[in-house]
Parts: sequence; structure tokens; C-alpha cells
Amino acid sequence: MFKKVPHTYVIIFGLIVLAAIATWFVPAGEFLREKQITESGKVINGVVNGSYHRVDQAPQTWQVMSAFFKGFQKAPAIIAFLLILGGAFWILNETKAIDMGVQSFLNYSNRLERFRFLRWIGVNNLIIILIMVMFSSFGAIFGMSEETIAFVIIFVPLAISMGYDSIVGVCMCFLAAGLGFAGCVLNPFTLGIAQDIAGIKMFSGIEYRLVMWFIITGLGIAYVLWYANKVKKNPSKSIMFEEDNYWRENHDSAQKLEASKANKGTWLSYFISCATIIAYSFYVGLNPNLFKGGFSTYILLLVLALIFIASGYKMLKKSVQMFCLLILIFTIIYLVVGVMIFEWDFVHIAALFFTMAIVTGMAMGKDASDISKLFIAGAKDMLSAALVVGLASGIIVILEDGKIIDTFLNSVATSINGSGPVGALSLMYGFQSILNAIITSGTAKAAMLMPMFREIAIMTDIPLQSAVTAFHIGDGFTNLITPTSGVLIAVLGLAKIPYAKWVKWSWKFILAMVILGWILLLPTVLIPLPGF
Repeated sequence: MFKKVPHTYVIIFGLIVLAAIATWFVPAGEFLREKQITESGKVINGVVNGSYHRVDQAPQTWQVMSAFFKGFQKAPAIIAFLLILGGAFWILNETKAIDMGVQSFLNYSNRLERFRFLRWIGVNNLIIILIMVMFSSFGAIFGMSEETIAFVIIFVPLAISMGYDSIVGVCMCFLAAGLGFAGCVLNPFTLGIAQDIAGIKMFSGIEYRLVMWFIITGLGIAYVLWYANKVKKNPSKSIMFEEDNYWRENHDSAQKLEASKANKGTWLSYFISCATIIAYSFYVGLNPNLFKGGFSTYILLLVLALIFIASGYKMLKKSVQMFCLLILIFTIIYLVVGVMIFEWDFVHIAALFFTMAIVTGMAMGKDASDISKLFIAGAKDMLSAALVVGLASGIIVILEDGKIIDTFLNSVATSINGSGPVGALSLMYGFQSILNAIITSGTAKAAMLMPMFREIAIMTDIPLQSAVTAFHIGDGFTNLITPTSGVLIAVLGLAKIPYAKWVKWSWKFILAMVILGWILLLPTVLIPLPGF
């Protein structure tokens, strides 16, 4: 089946054509939508129950050729983000800071082999476990998704240097966060909104959700460890063996690289960075309405600023590369703080990495023209991934313009009404899993589905908490493989993994996790559980 896989563009364009064909045969229809205010005060564009009605058919023909253009219009944020990220990391790679950081980390981890217990577990295995647990926690607590894109450029070279492949590097951050997203312990953007719409206590049922998160994360880590060790024993077993030559050729010189002494540009970069973060800390302190967390947040930013000043000076004494690596580390720290406390979106994150690009370029002693040339080269390198995002968004454009999405929604809602508790819950879960291929935003799906899921749960005597659980588990796994996921395409683009090869590697695992999710749902309607 996969011996000769078509190019990613061919696959996605084929899906656009299939979507267009569907608009000729599937009846067109719409739900009425209205602005609704949840109990917590959130404003959502919710579906009005029982409002489905037929509309004039809107078959798509020549529109398949304009779907590419409209797809770009639909996903400008992530496309721009990709180009900026590509430019920023191209500049960073020019310093070889990541290479030196990876090599230093591996040298340190190798020294840990002298401890018998760690040698028995395997230091590399332990590294994979700890990183995946961390990212799974991020996915479960605050719904980390887009933020994983920035980590790919770190973990892929790390995985390659450890004797694995680029897929293992992607699994360490992106896959782990996706598993945590499905487990969903405290994520306010999906679980919080879904529970709010359902009319149940925010984050209730956490006891069983922790059990689900532990099982999902544990089995996911076990699978990645099995694959990683298979690749390490025989690198030719890797599906990415040939493609990973890119990483081997561009990141194999860390040991031979000589550390560069700080120059005038490096010191200028340091002082500008220090002044910027101090100014930002005081700006936040003078504008407490910008964030949540109160005075403690202000103190946190000041502490981070002081740590950067002290550690930055120390790194400057070592080398330019170590200072640039420190800039990357603090960029990641500020990203996490910004997302969790300030609720940053693509605009803020892109601005953060653009700043990192400029500061890193200055640290290398590059002038404005040189920085611009490097940035353009990096953006050009990400152009292919950006084109895929635009093309994949075209699938959604065709389905929306063909007015058949709500028809699918209504059909499933009608089918569920005639089922028993287990059947109804299974249909909710299955439909949510399929809907990920059309709508990737968890918040948007919560607004669309939970009003219907709530009514269906009441009619079929299903605990409302079970309906919410079906929603958030179904919102997790298939996002890891659907070509309409801009985050997935961006991650694969940075990692240089063709979409078709990711599908070939992951589909069995994703299918197994989907089945596992359904099994974990059954106890919520079959046995009494806390919060259900």
C-alpha cells in the first residue's frame, strides 16, 4: 500500500477533489448560530439546537482550483508564523549553538552511565521518558499544541545525535503533547469550555482524567521507546533513514566546532536583551490588567530578568554559542510564561521568535543586511511547509462553501438520539474523532458540539461528564495525523518529514490509541466514578 506513496501535495489535493465531489451528493444544510455567554462569562458562537434546515445545494467544481488561494486566506496566522520561525531558527543554526548544546548535554548524560541504576534503565531511555512526560503534562494542563513547533528544531537534532531518527525527535515533543491533550486534565481551552457549556463544575472528574492521562501517556511512551531502540540497534530500520541525512550533514560538526569569543556585537546584544526584559518587567508591573496572577507574576518576571542577566554574563565569558543557546532557552521560558499567564497567541509568539532572531544575529556580529539575508534563507526553507498548510486549509474551504459540514453534524446527532448509553457515547466519540479532519480548533468544536452533546446526554441518560470526556478524548488522537492540522504540517515541515511517511509510521499507533480512548470511555457509563 505504501511502497510508492504520492507526494504530500498530491494527497491533499486529492482530498480537496473528494470534498468537492461530496458537495454534489451530500444534502446542503445549516444550523442557526448565535452568540452565547457561558456561565463563566465566555462568549461563544454556539449552535442553536433543533435549528438545522436545508439550504440550496452549492456543488463545488472549479472551486477546487481556487481552494489553494482561499486556504491561504483561511490560515494566514500559522503560515506567517512558519515563515518567521524558519527565518529565526536559520539564524540560530548559523551559530551552531544548538549543536554545541546537544553535544554538551550528551557528554553529561554519558557520564551518568557510571550509576548502575541509570545504566540499567538506560540514560537515553530516561531522557525520552522525562521529556515526553513533561510535554504530555503541558498538553494536559494548558493544551500545548502550536507551541511544540518551536521545540522541533531542538529535539530532532538531539534525537539524531542520540542514535535515533527525526520521528523520535518529533514524538518527544509534538506526539507527547498530543497524548496529553487527549488525556486533558485541566486544559481550559477545551475541557474548561466544554464543561462550562455542559453546565457542570469546571475541571470536575479530575480523578478519572488523571487515570486516563497516566494510561495514555504511559502506553505512548512505551511505543516510542520500543521504536527508538529498534532504530538505534539498526538505523536502516528507520523509515526516515535517507531523509535524516539532512540532519546528519548539518549537525555533525559540533565536536569539531571551536567556541567563538564574544565580540562587540555579542556584548551589544547582551545589553539590549537585558534592557528589554527589565523594561518589559516594569511595564507589566505598571499595567496589572495585562495579565492574571497578580503581584506574583510581576515578581516572576523580575526574577527571570535577574537570572538572565547573571547567566548571560557567565555564558558570554565561555563563548558566543553558549550565549546564543541561553537566548534560545529563555525564549522558550518566556513562551511558556506568555502562553500560561498572558494567554499569548501566534502574533505574540511570532514576535518573540523574531526578537530572538535579531538578538542572535547581533550576537554573531552580523550587520542588518546579513541578518536579513539569513532570515530570508530560513523563510525560504519553510516555504514548502507553508504551502502545505494553505493547501490543506483548502479542504475546509470546499466543505464550508459546499455547506455540508452541518449536514454531517445533524446526521450524527439524529443517529445518536436512537442509541442506548454505550452506543450514544461511542457515536459521540467517533464523530468527534472524524470532525478533527475538518475543524482543528478545540474551542470551535466545543462551541459547535457541546450544546448538542449536552441535550443528547440528557435524553439518553448519559452523565454530562461522560459526554464531555467523549469530546476531549475524541479531540486528541486524530489531530496527530489529519492533514488539515496546521500544527502537524508545520512540525513535519521543520523536521523534514514527508507527510506520507508520517502517516505510514503513525497510523497503526493512532488507530490503537483511538480504540484505547473508546475503552477508557466505557467505565464512565458502566460504573460509578467520582465526578461523573
